[in-house]
Amino acid sequence: MPYLSKIALNPRRRAAVSLLSSPHRMHAAILAGLAVQPVAERVLWRLENNSPHRAEILVLTDSHPSWAHLVDEAGWPGADGGAPLIADYTPLLKRIARGREFGFRLTANPVQNISRPARPSEQQTARLKQDADTSSRSRGFRVAHRTVAQQLEWLLNRCERHGFVIPDAAATPPGPGLREDGAGDQAPAAGPAVTVVDRDILRFNKRKDGPRVTLSTATFEGRLRVTDPDALRAALLGGIGPAKGYGQGLLTLAPIRTAEEATHG
Repeated sequence: MPYLSKIALNPRRRAAVSLLSSPHRMHAAILAGLAVQPVAERVLWRLENNSPHRAEILVLTDSHPSWAHLVDEAGWPGADGGAPLIADYTPLLKRIARGREFGFRLTANPVQNISRPARPSEQQTARLKQDADTSSRSRGFRVAHRTVAQQLEWLLNRCERHGFVIPDAAATPPGPGLREDGAGDQAPAAGPAVTVVDRDILRFNKRKDGPRVTLSTATFEGRLRVTDPDALRAALLGGIGPAKGYGQGLLTLAPIRTAEEATHG
């Protein structure tokens, strides 16, 4: 039975600063919340909010977790609003049906595989030299998509395999007297209903003497329509894209409020 947790951390505590500065340390701390060790289940997580006053982590696990160690070391033990929230994820999975629409949020690591980078890093240069010395051909190089357009295209190219499409967003129709002749009353299409709301480049070391890890991330928000319920459930539980251990790939859904519901609050 999967569980979705929300854990509040106090960014002013030393342990929280250490975790928030390194996805590698954060991942290890999250795995420590599961009783069955070594952890064999898929664990997804995402930094949901990070401000000078409060940070929130979303975590999806297959088994029921305990976050007491995170609260005691990096949160607000005993304070109002400091207790983690743990919810059964099954009801949401059961609501997924073909044709139904949801709001969604996804932080991911959009990348592409190429045979040779145009401007290789130090590590990539070493790999290229090794391949030349041994006359062997290694696997391709994983290179980040860095522009918003590339990142949006990366997501749109993966929707179908993950069981959903992103419908077009309707543009706001012009006011009375501003509509062009022959345009009618229908609002023009404004492209896919998804936006990149945040982008970041994460740099950290797995170990003090280990290689530097660099991740280019994008946070997408928008609206999706279910085309294959089983494939979408698999994406929710398994994540989308690489670097899942470093807080990437967790897709979350939210009900869409109708215009009438929004009007009546």
